[in-house]
Amino acid sequence: MIDKEQLLIDGRPLRIALVHPIFAQNMGYANTIIPRILARYGAEVHYITTNLPLYSELKNQKETYGKFIKPIGEVGDTLHVDGYDVHVLDHRYGFGGIRYRGLAKKIASIQPDIVQTFNHTSIYSLELAFLKLRRSFAFLTGNHTTASVYPLAQRKSHWWTPARIKEFFLRGLPGRIISSQIELCHGATDDCSDVAERFFGVPRSKISTIPLGVDTDVFHPSADASEAEASRAMRRALGLGDDEIMCVYTGRFSDGKNPLLLARAVEALRRAGHPYRSVFFGEGSQRDALAACEGSIVHAFVPYTELGTLYRAADIGVWPTQESTSMIDAAACGLPTIVNDTIVAIERIEGNGITYRLNDQADLERALLELRPPERRAELGAYGARKMKGEYSWETLVARRVRDYRAALDKARR
Repeated sequence: MIDKEQLLIDGRPLRIALVHPIFAQNMGYANTIIPRILARYGAEVHYITTNLPLYSELKNQKETYGKFIKPIGEVGDTLHVDGYDVHVLDHRYGFGGIRYRGLAKKIASIQPDIVQTFNHTSIYSLELAFLKLRRSFAFLTGNHTTASVYPLAQRKSHWWTPARIKEFFLRGLPGRIISSQIELCHGATDDCSDVAERFFGVPRSKISTIPLGVDTDVFHPSADASEAEASRAMRRALGLGDDEIMCVYTGRFSDGKNPLLLARAVEALRRAGHPYRSVFFGEGSQRDALAACEGSIVHAFVPYTELGTLYRAADIGVWPTQESTSMIDAAACGLPTIVNDTIVAIERIEGNGITYRLNDQADLERALLELRPPERRAELGAYGARKMKGEYSWETLVARRVRDYRAALDKARR
């Protein structure tokens, strides 16, 4: 539980500025849930963003997310959302990525006690590091780059190899400068923390690993008869029979995420006489290929607040390649999960899921069949729901952040 006293300073609410160039309210990401909970417990929270859309760096961003996510507002707007203020600034692209226009002026007007970013090596984190030399605030960063999406962390290499030298100048050197001014960097997983230390120049003494959490207001097993009926109604609306095993994937339909592997595995199992169906909620380049597979149902993105009903309607959650926070959301709803065997953050699926060999369709079919018995699914699902509520609820994890904020503020003041 969050101690409200820790969100007070000198008799007033602690003033916290979260700096992130994207605001995606419908996606339920950490950077929008954290300020909501902080504000709920009495902090004065300011979210400083830009008018960039979600995943603006993707070549097919408009096709994937354009219909679902719109910019929060116009440059210069200040909006009140879920108890906190969202400030929309202009931006430009420069060496190192996205740069805010007017960030220093906005920080000066807010006068925060705490400033946090979610990307340690961003150019705006570097600007804030220099800004801290002139202003008094506690500065924290974060790193959500896992080993599975960071090639250098997946292989052994010497520091003098071209890739390592290039990475040192792009992220390592700026990361060391930023680290000199931060009190702490929050790693989202153990391997995120490892990447931050090995490649981004963050000393181990300044790293705190706090996992991404679950909004248990949305993601939980059926709490009453109405929620159970809503899940059954969703299955009927999707065209699934009661005896069919619904395998769900939510997220981007990209080659990197490769949900097509699930669709093909289910297609093969159906042709062998097994009652599996694959259901995909999202958008992306693999959409047509997914829809062409036997037993596949493809649906557009929906707001994350509707995903709880979807997961409660399903039987198995499958994310074939890269990690996703959807894995823990689904587990919180009592859904057993299947992920690949290269994922480092295995704590997300220990006791509540199983693995298969990465990109091996036959082994994915084997894993799906392992979860055919309903009692096996129920066993894993029940354990996952208990674990997510006890260890991964956002309220619990934000309480840990608040303790870090107070320690960082005391350190900065000294």
